[in-house]
Amino acid sequence: MRKHRIAAIGGDGIGPEVVSAGLDVLAALSENLGDFQIEAESFDWGSELYRNTGQMMPADGVETLRGFDAIFFGAVGAPDIADHITLWELRLAICQGLDQYANVRPTRLLPGMRGPLLPELGSQIDWVIVRENSEGEYAGVGGRAHAALPLELAMDVSVFTRAGIERIARHACDLAMKRPRKRLTVVTKSNAQRHGMVLWDQVCRKVLADYPELDTDWMLVDAMAAKMVTTPGRYDTILATNLHADILSDLASALTGSLGNGATANLNPTGEAPSMFEPIHGSAFDITGKGISNPIGAFWTASMMLDHLGETAAAAVLMEAVGSVCQSGPHTPDMGGQANTAAVTQAVVESIREIVRSKT
Repeated sequence: MRKHRIAAIGGDGIGPEVVSAGLDVLAALSENLGDFQIEAESFDWGSELYRNTGQMMPADGVETLRGFDAIFFGAVGAPDIADHITLWELRLAICQGLDQYANVRPTRLLPGMRGPLLPELGSQIDWVIVRENSEGEYAGVGGRAHAALPLELAMDVSVFTRAGIERIARHACDLAMKRPRKRLTVVTKSNAQRHGMVLWDQVCRKVLADYPELDTDWMLVDAMAAKMVTTPGRYDTILATNLHADILSDLASALTGSLGNGATANLNPTGEAPSMFEPIHGSAFDITGKGISNPIGAFWTASMMLDHLGETAAAAVLMEAVGSVCQSGPHTPDMGGQANTAAVTQAVVESIREIVRSKT
């Protein structure tokens, strides 16, 4: 039997709730398919640990994670701790420490999802957003000086390297080539950002020259946000910088009806370190502890993790089960229903059993 060691980090807010739900469906898949096993080890890293120790994770946390096959992550952020502390000392520390430079976010309306767009537009959404995940606007370069004085200043410097741009562009091209439409849109803002984004354009064009089969186009990021709403069927695979893709992918998830539906893979494509998988919804402290968090994004994330681990059959069964439950219910309040997290999780578990039984 194939075994996969997973580091489960619930983190903050609703993160532990949806990670727990995700582990339940992974266990159901393993039990019903019978050909693989998930060995999950949980880590209590996050804001509560910071309150007790002054650290979001232990100093050797990144090295500890290297021994796992993948990381299943919930959310980070707390109302009483500055966001730049919670983010940089946990999630970004893991992403950068393990060189997870490719952030991949699929978006489509699963059966039963009702986004804010007219049905004829919403049905056209089938995107994969590829986000540069290691440098750009979130490189962490900058600083502050003259604190509390009238001339106080703060700087965040966007960092674009030829190597960083080339590797993410190539990853996006390879992914686009695997999709039926073989279509790639490169998002830029080089009309206003005349140094880093001009290099972005130049390197992307050089990489695209190696993929003549791709249907490619270019969009300024502000226009892209508008076109995703007005002409969603025009796009398929979308490549953007760290900041731009961060914003566009939240817009994309919202167009499915809820941020709770969004899934993310933070990939180290070389395989030299484990990749991390997380729903995109954040810690959502306004509903923490109420038991009503939407686990669909965590389930979709779990499917992406399974696919990454080579368990393609299990990944497909999980997405089929998620689609079935999205279609027939139950639904959490953010999706227009009244069900709690446990009810949606149980429905997906039962659907997994039915799907596997029907295939055997």
